[in-house]
Order: sequence, then structure tokens, then C-alpha cells
Amino acid sequence: MKQNSFIYLRGLKHAAFTVFCVENGQKTYYDPQFNARVPYSSGQQVKRSILEKLNDVLGVQPSPTEFYFDVDKKGALKEGEVLSSCDPHYIDQLLGGWMRAVKDGKEKTVKRRSPLSISAMTPLHPLLAAFPKENISFDRSDKPNVHKVVVRDANGNRLTEEQISNLLAGNDRSLYRKWIQNNTRATGLFVYDIAIDLRRLFCVSTNQLEPEITTDMVEKLKEDGWKIITTSFGECLLMPKEQREQVIPAIADALIDWHITSNQARTFSLMETLAIAISDNANTLAAAIRAKLVEDGDSKAKPIVDENAGAKTFVTLPCASYVVTETESADALTKAKQELIDRMMAFDYENQM
Repeated sequence: MKQNSFIYLRGLKHAAFTVFCVENGQKTYYDPQFNARVPYSSGQQVKRSILEKLNDVLGVQPSPTEFYFDVDKKGALKEGEVLSSCDPHYIDQLLGGWMRAVKDGKEKTVKRRSPLSISAMTPLHPLLAAFPKENISFDRSDKPNVHKVVVRDANGNRLTEEQISNLLAGNDRSLYRKWIQNNTRATGLFVYDIAIDLRRLFCVSTNQLEPEITTDMVEKLKEDGWKIITTSFGECLLMPKEQREQVIPAIADALIDWHITSNQARTFSLMETLAIAISDNANTLAAAIRAKLVEDGDSKAKPIVDENAGAKTFVTLPCASYVVTETESADALTKAKQELIDRMMAFDYENQM
């Protein structure tokens, strides 16, 4: 009997007035059907958050990264490559994939596609998320005798108190207040989707015509107990069973309990998980956790968690605040993790063909 080679997961999260960790404010995209601009978190950010959680659960350090810089003929420092270690001994490398191509040509290019396909985290429906704006003030005007004000001219020279006073004459401006305008926040219901390719989850190809690892790494993995097997991708090296059984529960934890930590301390959100749907059929996920348009004057959308759509669905207690449900439970996420563990454990990694 043919094995199911994929596990599909959809998660539903609630975010409240937060900022997904980005440099220049909350990222958004435009939805043309509903004429709405909505917040999102990129798949790269979701992936990084999952891998960070995985390392935390296992209690291991992340894989090392090499940062290259180039000095041009004028002595200016320029950005170069950022290269992974390409070492499957590191679990974040094995699951995250890698690409290493050095410009000097002395090393062979190696690349591995991640066995995890991860979507961006987007609104469950464009009408079920928003990104409100606010103006923030940094106000210390209540104690002007404590705080110090420095004003510089165009050349960077400090102005005297008299010069500052002349500058402010007729100008209704307090120098003890700073205004930070148009700070956007994300709020609403969000979903993320993940596909796990079990055929490649713990396997690394030994093919040197399109290499994932170097010949030296092939020999090292063999010495460390990795087994040669044949898969639909050709000859591969498989992680030892005892290591797989240690890693699998950590993967289940990471795929469900990951979180985004905002880079702004004042915008923390629990980002609680409301529901998880798991299946070997991707189509059932879209039906299990979905939204439905409701015509009530203006268009509205209603979130739906459907346990009869063909996927195993796990509903947490907070979900009842946003979705009408009768099956929420305190141990929903624990059961979801066990479902993932059972499915990953059941796959016959040694005999895939």
C-alpha cells in the first residue's frame, strides 16, 4: 500500500494590535477583490520563527553562518554573500535547507530545498483583519529641568540657549516632545499553512551531479551512523532512527507553538492559536478553517472552523471568542502535537520505495 508522503497543517491565530517583527513598520499587501490593504507576515519570517522554536525545544544552538564582505579598489566595504554551513547535523539546517555558492569558485555549489513548505501568515479573510494607525508621542515636557535638549545647525554644531530661544520665537513647538507618526499595527485572525515532505524530512541526497552536500560530508554522515537508502530522489543518507525519534516531538512543538516576537516592546500580543487542522489532503485544510461571506448590507465575513471537512481539527478554548463552536478543549494543542507525532512516526523512512 502506498504511503502518504505529505502532512499538511493549517493554523489559525489571533493577533491583537501588534507589529510583526520588521524593520520599517508593519508589512501589508493589497487585496484587489475586497479593495482592502491588510497586514501579513512573510513565509520567511514564519519559517525563521519555527526554526528558532525548534532549537529552543531541543536546547541546541543554531547553525553557524558566514558573513562575507568585499573591499573595493577605493577601500569601501561592500556587502557580500551570507552562507550557511550546509551541515545536516544541525537540525535547523536539515529542516530549513541551504544554498552555498562562493564567488571564488574554489568550492562546489551545494543546495538543499527545505522539506517544509511554509506559507506567509495572512488574514483568514481580508475583512477579518486590519492595520490601524496611531501617532505616538515621546513626551518628557512634565520635567524640563531634568531632561536635556541639544539643537544642531546644518554643520552639526550645537546652538547656544540664546540661539535656540531665537529659533523658537513664534514657533509653537516643544522640544521635550517627539512625535512618531503613522505607526501601523496588525490585528485580526490569521492563518498559516505548512506542507511536510516526509520523503525528504530526514534524508539528504548523495547525488554529486546536483549536490546537496559535499563528498566529505557524505563520508562524515556515514561515520555518524546515517544509513544509505533508495528513495524516489535516488540514493540518500537517512538520519539514525534514535535521532529521528528525539527530533520528531520537537518538530511537532515548533510547528504549533512558534510565535513572532515583535521588535517593539509596546506591541506585545499573545498571538494565541485558535485552531489547528491536520490532513494528508491539502484541499481539506482550506475547508476546515475558512471564512464565509455574509450579506448584511455591507459585506462581512464570518470565520468558520469545520470539524466535518475531512481534516483532523483541534479547537482551543480561546477560539470560542471568535468562532461559534461547541468542541473547544483545554488540551487541543496537546492533541494536535500528538497527531503530528503519530503521523511522522508512522512513515517508513527506511523503505520508501
